[in-house]
Amino acid sequence: MMNDKAEKSPQKQEQGKNILIIVLFILVIISGVKLYYDHQEKTQKTEEILILSEENTELNQRLDSITYELDIRINEIKQLGGDIDSLIAIKDRLILERNSNRNRSMAEIAQLNRSIDGYGKLLKEKDADIVRLKAMNEQLFSENTELKTTKAEIEEEVVKLSQKAQELEEKVNVAAKLRAENIVIAAVNSRGREREGEFRNRQQEKLKISFTLADNPVAPFGTRDIYVQILSPNNQVIFDIAKGSGTFSMDGREEFYTAKQDIMFNNSLQRLTYFYEKGTDYGKGKHTVRIFADEMQIGEDTFEVK
Repeated sequence: MMNDKAEKSPQKQEQGKNILIIVLFILVIISGVKLYYDHQEKTQKTEEILILSEENTELNQRLDSITYELDIRINEIKQLGGDIDSLIAIKDRLILERNSNRNRSMAEIAQLNRSIDGYGKLLKEKDADIVRLKAMNEQLFSENTELKTTKAEIEEEVVKLSQKAQELEEKVNVAAKLRAENIVIAAVNSRGREREGEFRNRQQEKLKISFTLADNPVAPFGTRDIYVQILSPNNQVIFDIAKGSGTFSMDGREEFYTAKQDIMFNNSLQRLTYFYEKGTDYGKGKHTVRIFADEMQIGEDTFEVK
């Protein structure tokens, strides 16, 4: 009995040892499998991180590219006078996304790529708008050039018409100018006798000047001031304010007159007569009589005092 127990004890020990070895072997296998799968998972995650990093890098490059293209269109459309507000808003959003400095998920990257694809279509539409705006600007430039040419031609015609009107007005003024004709200058003595042309101081008490306003159908009817100047041999106007002399305007300057009459011109060959008493002797020599109306000289004659 004792021997049988002794024989069974080593056998049981041997079996227990074998079981332990098997358990250890199984644990080793399980550990190895776990290490393998952990390694595989780590490798996979590393590859995903690399792929995600590359995708982010490519997306940033696309963001830079589409922003640059947008900027080109914005500047060109602005120069052509088009609307750029929507493009500026898109550009601002892209710049904000580009400067965010974060790692995007694959879903976010996919979404942004779809948006960029849409912006690419928008750029093609804006290219078509640019072509249209250029055509419109060229047409406007052509029309503006034509308008400027037309305006210059009109201004030139206006100048020509103004010159012609001025010339016509000058011709009318010349044509409408009154003219004194049949001028007679005579010395009247105290007995009423008249001596024309040449006379002595003692032969005259008054100086009589008479003339006719020539026929002029162009001259308008109306009131006229007719002035007479008597000039001494030294070309000085003889005048006496106490006897009705005064001043009148001639070419923007003030002139003295010897005598004056206000008449109603009616183109009836009116004969006008002026009397002037000098009060003192006339100087010896040739005197000149000038007649004025409407700021123009309309007649002239001379007389001699001996």
